[in-house]
Amino acid sequence: MMKIDKDKLLIGAAGPVLALVTSFVLTVLVLLATGLDPIEPIQLMIDNAGFSDTQVLIVNQTGIYYLAALAVAIGFRMNLFNIGVDGQYRLAAMISAVVGASVELPGPLHILLIVIVAMVTGAFWAGIAGILKTTRGVSEVVSTIMLNAITTSLVAWLLLPKNFGVQPPGSNNLTTGEIAESGWFPGVDMGDGGQIYGFTFVALALGVVYWFVLNRTRYGFDLRATGESESAAQASGVDAKKMILSAMLISGALAGLSGMPTLLGETHTYSLDFPVGVGFTAIAIALLGRNHPVGIFFAALLFAFLDKASSTLDIEGYPKEITQIMQGIIVIAVVVSYELVRRYGLRRQQQKVGEQLAAGGAIKTDKEVTA
Repeated sequence: MMKIDKDKLLIGAAGPVLALVTSFVLTVLVLLATGLDPIEPIQLMIDNAGFSDTQVLIVNQTGIYYLAALAVAIGFRMNLFNIGVDGQYRLAAMISAVVGASVELPGPLHILLIVIVAMVTGAFWAGIAGILKTTRGVSEVVSTIMLNAITTSLVAWLLLPKNFGVQPPGSNNLTTGEIAESGWFPGVDMGDGGQIYGFTFVALALGVVYWFVLNRTRYGFDLRATGESESAAQASGVDAKKMILSAMLISGALAGLSGMPTLLGETHTYSLDFPVGVGFTAIAIALLGRNHPVGIFFAALLFAFLDKASSTLDIEGYPKEITQIMQGIIVIAVVVSYELVRRYGLRRQQQKVGEQLAAGGAIKTDKEVTA
């Protein structure tokens, strides 16, 4: 029977709980400082979340955030900071949309082609940062930030009508053309509430795969060991450079999948108004979820709630930016609270070791007395 370490469990839960409580208190103080009611906006969002259409929007957004946060978490477990998830997500969505709109295949094959193109594109774009790090020692933080900027310009150029862009009549928008219906991923009809993206369930399944690979396979052990100590992993025979590159490739592939719920379930095309900023929000979600698939899910659900349930605030005279303030405060609170919890955990561990050593010394003394 597996023994549960209560101290470890409490310390693990203390970080996100402290972060959420701190962010709530700070948000209330910000609202009070601006002369706004600190409780009513939250109540309005909770009431709005009671409607079926809002619930569907929250669930769909949760799936998108979940995939992107898993991509970030893979890097974190390897001690890599893949800031380029947003760029990988956008480029993969755009390229896969172009390919999807240019062919027409039987349903499953069409969807599979689009998904594979998205994964390969995301992995390729993240792989550039991985190769630069393993061959030249370039920080993945610097390279992925630069690749994000390159993505913005590259996607804008590819969307020009002279390249792959299509301008609908009477519109200033540019799209990649609509994917044939055979490439649409079927969803779950919720009646008046709308439709839950079918790819949302794929996202949840990938969370299970993520947990299994990291905790039940040799590759996952090597990945976590390399993230903890690259030199120690190398001493035990693990190829650290290979692990870094493979982690970046997997992270990029997951980032590429982040655009699939929206592309295959709703828009069926990539355009200038395709959602952006998903990858940056995913960093906060992965941090709040402590890189654990269950924690990431609840963090993604929270951020999706803040995004979608806030649509009623401006109608009631409250700025929607309240939710952005809350998300920003959560990020700051996560960093601070996790550091405080980490330090407490170290002190607690040292205290327990001291108690065990003292107990061992007392036993030894009693034996000496008896002798």
